[in-house]
Amino acid sequence: MTIQKILSGMRKACTELDLISDGDKITVGVSGGKDSLALLSALAAYRRFSPEHYELNAITIDLGLGADYTPVAEYCKSIGVEYICEKTDIGDIIFNVRKEKNPCSLCSKMRRGALSSIMAKCGFDKLALGHHADDLAETFLLSLFYEGRISTFAPKSYMSRSGVTVIRPFIYISEADVAALARDMNLPIVHNPCPANKHTRREYVKTLIKNICADVPIARERMISAITHPERNNLWDAPQSFSDTQKTE
Repeated sequence: MTIQKILSGMRKACTELDLISDGDKITVGVSGGKDSLALLSALAAYRRFSPEHYELNAITIDLGLGADYTPVAEYCKSIGVEYICEKTDIGDIIFNVRKEKNPCSLCSKMRRGALSSIMAKCGFDKLALGHHADDLAETFLLSLFYEGRISTFAPKSYMSRSGVTVIRPFIYISEADVAALARDMNLPIVHNPCPANKHTRREYVKTLIKNICADVPIARERMISAITHPERNNLWDAPQSFSDTQKTE
């Protein structure tokens, strides 16, 4: 997997979805996993030929679970990106104090809040996350199964409380391609010490999609295509509109 293929997909997303503007100050939220490190690498490389000029830094929220982010710090230095590792007690709060049975949602909110605070201190207001096309489909099913909503995340969204704009430049790129890039570049992936790792609802949905694709190989691509082309949607109208239609018949 060459960086050029990843950059092509990222450039398409940035252009079509207006993700990056001239003068942006972009923070990459780096967990230490393959997705965020691949995104950091791609955005660092994209600076060389992007029509928009932007600043870039990377921030890791250390949950206090014993992970060593030294290799990430060294890698950021090698590619000319400022790196901040913020130590927190989020892990202790979630697993020991609150004893959350489904910790991912609260953890995400707490990490996002910590990220926003550090970004404000640095004067950065755009947060790039490493969510890819597979995450898009998985989040759709998670919302459908566990929340009863037809919903997923947007490629670009504004968080009014923090004043941070969230972008997802890998939205058109598959997880397989991201993983291949991480292997080819030998990125310094940090082992995830989270007790819930590989035992989450997301992992269940990921496995479910994989099993479906064993019978219907194009299922994942069709799901992603349906989500990214809302003009194809054919769902019920809102209840009031449905009621009005009934009255006129």
